[in-house]
Amino acid sequence: MAQRRDVSIRLPRRKFLTGLATVAAAAGTHELAFPAVVRAQEPIRIGQLIPFTGFLGAIGEYGKQGATLGVEELNEKGGVLGRKVELITEDEANPGVAVQKARKLIEKDKVVAIEGLVSSASCLAVGDEVQRARVLMINAGANSDEIRSKRCHRYVFSTEGCNTQYVSAIGNWLIRERKISRWYFLTSDYAFGHDLLRVARNLLMANKGTEVGSDLAPTGTTDFSQYITKIKAAKPDLVFHNLAGADVTNFLKQYAEAGMTLEVAGGVIDSAYAWPVGESLRGHFPIIWWHELNTPASRAWAARYVKRWGRPPDNQAYGDYVAVHAIAQAIEKAKSTDSAKLVQALEGHTLTAAMDGLKGRPLTFRAWDHQLLQPMYVVAARDKSKWRDKWDIFEVISEVPLPGESLETIAIPKAESQCQLEPLA
Repeated sequence: MAQRRDVSIRLPRRKFLTGLATVAAAAGTHELAFPAVVRAQEPIRIGQLIPFTGFLGAIGEYGKQGATLGVEELNEKGGVLGRKVELITEDEANPGVAVQKARKLIEKDKVVAIEGLVSSASCLAVGDEVQRARVLMINAGANSDEIRSKRCHRYVFSTEGCNTQYVSAIGNWLIRERKISRWYFLTSDYAFGHDLLRVARNLLMANKGTEVGSDLAPTGTTDFSQYITKIKAAKPDLVFHNLAGADVTNFLKQYAEAGMTLEVAGGVIDSAYAWPVGESLRGHFPIIWWHELNTPASRAWAARYVKRWGRPPDNQAYGDYVAVHAIAQAIEKAKSTDSAKLVQALEGHTLTAAMDGLKGRPLTFRAWDHQLLQPMYVVAARDKSKWRDKWDIFEVISEVPLPGESLETIAIPKAESQCQLEPLA
């Protein structure tokens, strides 16, 4: 066998270093910066954790679409700090899987921030993880007050509303406008539901109302007949559900099929789970955003979403879209992708007019618990005879608080919060 010749070109070490120094000088730095030149062209990576499976899975695709549209818009305008933005999406599935995926995003994909989450249990677990890793996270879909209170973290922000915001919006409206004070609670038996029940009970008690019954339903319940029978026997003025995901769809469908005429409301509702109820939908609900909000920015974004994806955006699509833009604004403001600097940029930050939450009024992250202050909307199920299309299921009854009123009025009061943010370092 012929001996293989080594035909590689060997440069003397001094010439090699001189060449690197020339590249560095051209790049405007005195470092041996060839790797840095390559890194400067790398995209800014944002991680997304969103459910695609389980009883919350139906809203995962909406969340992915909302975040994707946000990234596409940023890149069409030249990206952020002159760099393209890349979205890396993972299925949050459950708390254990969500933490594993978060570690993968942080350690392998080198994301500058994580956004998304829907399950409060997953969000709490991932919140602990990002605080340990000191990587920014924006919660775009989990509602539990605990995330903003006793389990708050310096590196965790929330564009999604908390249970107190939702319940304050719908509960005060029901008591003031509907004069309804005898409530029956039906609650999802996990972290989100328990917290929502606590908040709703506190509001009812504060208004001297009466709890006439309460049930906990396992997540993923498909047959609500036993609960509906108990509700009918208790004869409340209102059925207040603290359900989530597909459980909302199943309960509201079966409630109507059972011929129930008692007033029904909920602490939170996702339009993705209300649309499948169709003409059986009834009641009043609080929602963070609706695609027919009458603000120019909101209508324009909804139109862009429909053009891109062929259907209206639900509230989870909205939440992830806003979170992506909030991360981009933080990077632009900090002129950095360093998480500690991004946290400082967001604390007390008001979303810019270019992306004010699509609600036509300034929205600000509170510096002491990182909750985005924003209005909610009380919506009522619209009679099918008034539908323009199958998506036209809600009518906006009221913005809460009303324009001109403080957004603090529906948020967790500082005196009642247990939030103690860690030092930044």
